[in-house]
Amino acid sequence: MGKLTLKTDPRVNEVFANYPDFVRDKMQFLRALVIETAEETEGVNVLEETLKWGEPSFITKNGSTLRMDWKENTPDQYALYFQCTSRLVDTFMLVFDHKFQYEGKRAIVFKLNQKISVLELKECIKAALIYHNVKEQLTLGI
Repeated sequence: MGKLTLKTDPRVNEVFANYPDFVRDKMQFLRALVIETAEETEGVNVLEETLKWGEPSFITKNGSTLRMDWKENTPDQYALYFQCTSRLVDTFMLVFDHKFQYEGKRAIVFKLNQKISVLELKECIKAALIYHNVKEQLTLGI
């Protein structure tokens, strides 16, 4: 695809540096997966990495905000968060059924020891990154 411009708020790196050791690599893996998916997605030329509610977040021109975080009150899991008013998580449940664990209409949740289905997760990330271009499609282009 085209060359991706990544704009990173320096505070994002601080958040990743402050995750506990046992989850930092997993969060960095999700971060790298979002960036890699953006690089591979036609129409995504700029990816902005910023903080929303203190959580690492990704924004594209035609996408829906994608956030990720690990929370102290649920230390055995981490998650990718999607706008709950979108059709994203409902569509992921329809297409991927039990491939992932979901939290309502807002998140895909991962256990610390879970093997992630990378190809399917990249499809979910891609749908979020280009959401406004595919939201009229039944399965959001997945």
